[in-house]
Amino acid sequence: MKMIDTVPAAGAEKARRGFAHVDTWIFDLDNTLYPHEAQLWPQVDERITLFVCDFFGMDGLSARALQKYYYNRYGTTLRGLMEEQGIDPRDFLAFAHSIDYSLLAPDPALATAIGALPGRKLILTNGSRGHAEAVAERLGIGAHFEDIFDIADAGFVPKPEPATYASFLDRHGIEASRAAMFEDLAKNLAEPHRLGMTTVLVLPKTPDPFRELHEQEEVVASHIEYTTRDLSGFLVRDTGIGRADAGP
Repeated sequence: MKMIDTVPAAGAEKARRGFAHVDTWIFDLDNTLYPHEAQLWPQVDERITLFVCDFFGMDGLSARALQKYYYNRYGTTLRGLMEEQGIDPRDFLAFAHSIDYSLLAPDPALATAIGALPGRKLILTNGSRGHAEAVAERLGIGAHFEDIFDIADAGFVPKPEPATYASFLDRHGIEASRAAMFEDLAKNLAEPHRLGMTTVLVLPKTPDPFRELHEQEEVVASHIEYTTRDLSGFLVRDTGIGRADAGP
């Protein structure tokens, strides 16, 4: 796997604007604000498989295959279960996010970098609000965020569906052309870029054995303006705004 630190994507004209115009900073949650070494997402992934096992009464391998089918077809396993089985999404989310957060350590560098950004900061996630709050509290960054827009706020329609971004922008009165979006999945940045946001793809510093390789590789596409494997460093060095010695 090709490893990189921070680069502007080839052919991304909007990247040349930098970030001086940005007054709203939007962050995905899972695998964006925390490293995979915290082992949070593998726990959620395993809980989803268990939910599918119990719901259908099938073995683990069959449940895993069905889980990935739903994910690839509908964007999330939850959406697939809602569309095809009519499940209660709140039961699913409560089960999937009953995990151990103790391996997630505070990240003072990230807290300082986010705190130094001028303007509004929000989390936009396909997960639940409770999960996002637990992660933000453990990282020590929760106080910097104005709000969390979770999958329930989106009517259980996940990113990258355009309706989800439209609902988010409308609820918070955000002008997309003055916003920056940070995401770990390239496909989730296509619509933000179309809307006029500055886009940053956040990749893992080291290979994550629990995710598909294609989700961890550098993507050269017009909707990816920046790519980084060091989010806190990027916020300090590459936005031209954050400073390592800035206050929280």
